[in-house]
Amino acid sequence: MEDIVNSINGIIWSDALIYLCLGAGLFFSIATRGSQVRLFGEMARLVFKGKASRDGISSFQALTLSLAGRVGMGNIAGVAAAIGFGGPGAVFWMWVVGFLGAATAYIEATLAQIYKEQDAFTSQYRGGPAYYFEKAMGQRWYGMLFAISALIALSIFLPGIQTNGVVNAVAQVFGEGTSLNVLGSEVSTVRLGAIALILVVFGVIIFGGIKRIATFTEVVVPFMAIGYIVLALIIMLMNVALIPQVFGLIVSDAFTAQAGLGAAIGWGVKRGVYSSEAGQGTAPHAAAAAEVDHPAQQGLVQSFSVYVDTLLVCSATAFMILTMGTYNIQGELPDGQYIVQNVIAGTEINSPAFTQLAMESVYGAFGSTFIAVAVFFFAFTTILANYYIAEVNVAYLTRTRGRGANRTGMLLVKVLTMAMIAYGGLNSAGYIWAIGDIGVGLIAWLNIIGILVIFFISRPAITALRDYEAQRRAGVSRYSFDPIKLGIKNAGYWEARHREQVEVKKDQV
Repeated sequence: MEDIVNSINGIIWSDALIYLCLGAGLFFSIATRGSQVRLFGEMARLVFKGKASRDGISSFQALTLSLAGRVGMGNIAGVAAAIGFGGPGAVFWMWVVGFLGAATAYIEATLAQIYKEQDAFTSQYRGGPAYYFEKAMGQRWYGMLFAISALIALSIFLPGIQTNGVVNAVAQVFGEGTSLNVLGSEVSTVRLGAIALILVVFGVIIFGGIKRIATFTEVVVPFMAIGYIVLALIIMLMNVALIPQVFGLIVSDAFTAQAGLGAAIGWGVKRGVYSSEAGQGTAPHAAAAAEVDHPAQQGLVQSFSVYVDTLLVCSATAFMILTMGTYNIQGELPDGQYIVQNVIAGTEINSPAFTQLAMESVYGAFGSTFIAVAVFFFAFTTILANYYIAEVNVAYLTRTRGRGANRTGMLLVKVLTMAMIAYGGLNSAGYIWAIGDIGVGLIAWLNIIGILVIFFISRPAITALRDYEAQRRAGVSRYSFDPIKLGIKNAGYWEARHREQVEVKKDQV
């Protein structure tokens, strides 16, 4: 089975997807005229601007919900994997993906806002690739294909990665404990306890709906991200003389990679896409849930979140590992030899181990414990974000089939996700990461192709950006969005909202 998974993974993550991710990011950077640089100040301002409503969450909650998906095992274990398999140069290519991906994130998030709907059963805002493929492309079959693929990826393939990272981190701190036989496999009591804790807390939160999920991530994500970055900065300041050397190693190795240039680019892009989620088609679901005055506002907020993820959290991990030298580089040498070996042979590359070792070298036992706690919260919030995305796609698939079908679908996705959480905690990291890569790659293919097609059909996200910038230059007190005036079709929610705003103004006159 593992051989089959690896074969499928090799096909999906061929050079074609790597070039597609980089090419799309560059293309949208040009199309938006470098919005990720030009409008950086506006992005930061908008993060705290929007407020939650009865039907939608605030811009900040949408940011933290999308960051919950972005900031996870990809930042701690994923960066370590990129270095361990691709060398230090892989970090450079993660930065490239993050910078270019910020423009892609704007496009997909703005599309999600433009074509969002209000759920017929809950009145909550729903949106994402499935919705904009149906409405902007006019291809419902493509929307359904994405929804089914996302449902499989987010509720089956991806939960295991996050759970696996949590239980590995906990086991490294507390040890394995005694072993029990579970379904024919020996599993430690510590791992079983960690899995049980995740399942209980996860169940309590998801049965409270999007509001409870958003409230939880709004508190936990900023707290853990800031704490993690602060500890990383302390390590860097204590070794400030090494920072230029580490930076030089990353840049030089990006083009003359120790593990091979193809390995550096491949692992950097793969983990960059996995971590930042730019173009992957997952973050737009959270973006659509936000209450904003103009679709471009949430597009810019989501663009900002890529910077937070890749250029702050991922960079913090990379500099910790490289500064303290707590990594090995696994190449294609015979007999399991390492190209570079700084830590004990056999240290799991696809795990938080490198990061924990870096923390331990400075903070002792506290460092290892903190990483375990950080991994727990980062991974747990990612599981929540992934569940929410799966839920939105269930809502899309059942929205015309009645309340009964909707309730059944929602219950099934909850049970399925919880089952895969348990499965992921019981299996090896390498195998679980390979399954997760299939899920990420599959929906990335569908989403990037789809948003490129939409761009050449009607360019709604670019039109929205120009409209927003025009109103910004005009100094309006409150932004508005009229899709009919702009020539954007099938934006039903915004059409109705604009009509209501016009009627209110008439009554006031």
